[in-house]
Amino acid sequence: MRERRIGIILNGVTGRMGLNQHLIRSILAIRNQGGLTLSDGGALMPDPILVGRNAEKLKNIAEAHGLERWSTHLEECLARSEDAIYFDSGSTGLRARNVLQAIEAGKHVYCEKPLATTLSSALELARSAQNAGVKHGVVQDKLFLPGIRKLRRLVETGFLGRILSVRGEFGYWVFEGPRPAPQRPSWNYSKEQDGGIILDMFCHWRYLLDHTIAPVQAVSCSAATHIPERVDEAGASYRCTAEDAAYGTFALEGGIVAQINSSWATRVYRDELLQLQVDGTEASAVAGLRTCKVQSRAGTPRPVWNPDQPNPFDFRSQWSVVDEDAEFDNAFKSQWEMFLRHVAEGAPFPHDFLDGARGVQLAELATASWRERRWIDVPALSLDRRSAV
Repeated sequence: MRERRIGIILNGVTGRMGLNQHLIRSILAIRNQGGLTLSDGGALMPDPILVGRNAEKLKNIAEAHGLERWSTHLEECLARSEDAIYFDSGSTGLRARNVLQAIEAGKHVYCEKPLATTLSSALELARSAQNAGVKHGVVQDKLFLPGIRKLRRLVETGFLGRILSVRGEFGYWVFEGPRPAPQRPSWNYSKEQDGGIILDMFCHWRYLLDHTIAPVQAVSCSAATHIPERVDEAGASYRCTAEDAAYGTFALEGGIVAQINSSWATRVYRDELLQLQVDGTEASAVAGLRTCKVQSRAGTPRPVWNPDQPNPFDFRSQWSVVDEDAEFDNAFKSQWEMFLRHVAEGAPFPHDFLDGARGVQLAELATASWRERRWIDVPALSLDRRSAV
């Protein structure tokens, strides 16, 4: 099999997501399987160079995984022609600047969400990438999760009938510190450092609803900082200036109503950290990160409510599991392979910078809805518009 090298500048691998999901479970996994098989039968072999600000961490990661290339100088890496792709999973606040540098250097760009911290900046990156003629994409990993892929198939085949509503729950309890230690970094709770659950999660909800159920047309949101004080990585107390919970209602195309709660101040009483229930005229589905269950119209019970008697129904047992034995690859790896095919042979890739900008748009509009206490329409985005807020 003919092997073809493709150099990838990986910026942000010292962070949890960059290291685990993108380097180890995606790029190294593709290398370990012998590369990505292309349509001509050849193999595309990723050759990463690890980039970040901490030389010791980079050196240790490279040695642990048998890699030789690493650098603390992003500009020098971008100046070299041997690496065709730039990937960014670093600091959200620095992303727009670094991505623009990569575009100007002629690199194809793939990055984590959010694409930028403002819609105007996200659209500017999309225009710059289009004008430069480089390929571009944003991580939308939840679309590639087993549970969501099963749900999308049910929607596409019409199994659910006319969809009426979506109800979603996401989140878990993030400890305030110092004991137990917080599971999330302190910048998540600082608006000055681009923290907050709206920007973090509503980008996910935009692509998840758009690509799985129906396009989002309007939003109403309420949010809160339920835990006002936390402890940072150095053990010092600090005031939280960003919201840690958001409660969104979305009007979707076709009259569908979606409600999704996002919280870092809730305890989990459901099967998975993310759970969506989609109700339709012919059936309902409950999907998580990995599993999906359905209840058809014929299998829908007719419960009789009697608060004076114990509940006789085991409601969970009345649902059927969808494709229980089906196997799916890692969601991040699946999208990486899709983007690599896009770069190497022009295969379709719908999750481009404009799609990423839609997520930032929804986050901005949801924030405005919260502050103004009103519904806000979500206009269609195109690159010839300066703003759609």
